[in-house]
Amino acid sequence: MRLSRYFLPLLRETPSEAQIVSHRLMLRAGMVRQEAAGIYAWLPLGFRVLQKIEQIVREEMNRAGAIEILMPTLQPSDLWKETGRYDAYGPEMLRIKDRHERELLYGPTNEDMVTEIFRAYVKSYKALPLNLYHTQWKFRDEVRPRFGVMRGREFLMKDAYSFDLDMGAARRSYNRMYVAYLRAFTRMGLKTIPMRAETGPIGGDLSHEFIVLADTGESEVFCHKDLLDMPVPDESVDFSGDLEPIVRQRTSLYAATSDVHDAQRFESEVPPDKRLTARGIEVGQIFYFGTKYSVPMKATVTGPDGKEVPIHGGSYGVGVSRLVGAIIEASHDDAGIVWPKPVAPFDIALINLKSGDAKTDAACEDLYAKLTAAGHDVFYDDTDERPGAKFAGMDLIGIPTQVVVGPRGLEKGLVEIKDRATGRKEELALDAAMNRLSSR
Repeated sequence: MRLSRYFLPLLRETPSEAQIVSHRLMLRAGMVRQEAAGIYAWLPLGFRVLQKIEQIVREEMNRAGAIEILMPTLQPSDLWKETGRYDAYGPEMLRIKDRHERELLYGPTNEDMVTEIFRAYVKSYKALPLNLYHTQWKFRDEVRPRFGVMRGREFLMKDAYSFDLDMGAARRSYNRMYVAYLRAFTRMGLKTIPMRAETGPIGGDLSHEFIVLADTGESEVFCHKDLLDMPVPDESVDFSGDLEPIVRQRTSLYAATSDVHDAQRFESEVPPDKRLTARGIEVGQIFYFGTKYSVPMKATVTGPDGKEVPIHGGSYGVGVSRLVGAIIEASHDDAGIVWPKPVAPFDIALINLKSGDAKTDAACEDLYAKLTAAGHDVFYDDTDERPGAKFAGMDLIGIPTQVVVGPRGLEKGLVEIKDRATGRKEELALDAAMNRLSSR
């Protein structure tokens, strides 16, 4: 992609409404634009990152055996009245009526609807276990939306729903999602800690939040330090096998959000030198809620003994749009964003220091064509901006690798490669640079 043909509205000044780093940098880097309180338009650069995150989540959900669907954003209120959640949910839920005076709601979550889909088609235990998921825009009418996409009113969420015959099978489905979440967040360059958490309006008695430690986190969290460096299962993990040892290894150590924190237990179970108290950002949450929805909605299957039994359910959410902000909170410096490679909007930033110079233009065009042909996503700054502005802009948007081409270097047959994360720079001959970049 050529910058001269791209839509990238960078801001030199930080907007006054931005209170945290991720909000400031997303606005300055032209990733989003606020259209109303807590509601954002995703501009090209931000949308590319959003799509990268969504794809990683999709790949890990598919790997864990979940099946993708897509449910509507508007839901009939009757489903929520069946479960008793319509009145209980509170003012965060946007309630509307269509022209026929039918009551609808803009879904904040989908347990009720997916249970209705399940009960319409699944009648036997032989169809279980089943996990259906989708990635969809949600709306929750926050009283005070703040921190940009970290706590907006409209947000993109991946939500999955498991259906099982009994508690034991449901726990196995829970473990699959637990491990899938560990893998997904690790692939995004994040270090997350699963922590015991409140179930809130979803319900149930078992839940974990996946927390990214950050000074700007919304809540205080408490955990054993050893959780920070536990290995995450690689792609060879067998999701059809027994994942309980992996989950038990982590849940055996203390980790809790402030909502369920037990100070006495924390002090008795965790040695003083292993106690970690910090701020955290929630990027995902998983729930086991048993028959909370299947009983009132009569979502039953015929068991092995021929008797009708209500299914046991769970739900599993990932804040896809929130993750964009969380990754920036965890990975930035004074100059701007430092994207982990798997979620970066582009792989390589190619910077032409003197557009219009025949030799420089020719070298850049050659590199651009070869790198693109090699499968790299290249962002080519071919504008006539001054070099200082080009460097500042590329540091701000945080593309992992920068290739700088200018007349002085070309006189020696050299180009410069800069690693955005470390700041390390290296001058290489054109062919050597191409080989180095291709190997990445």
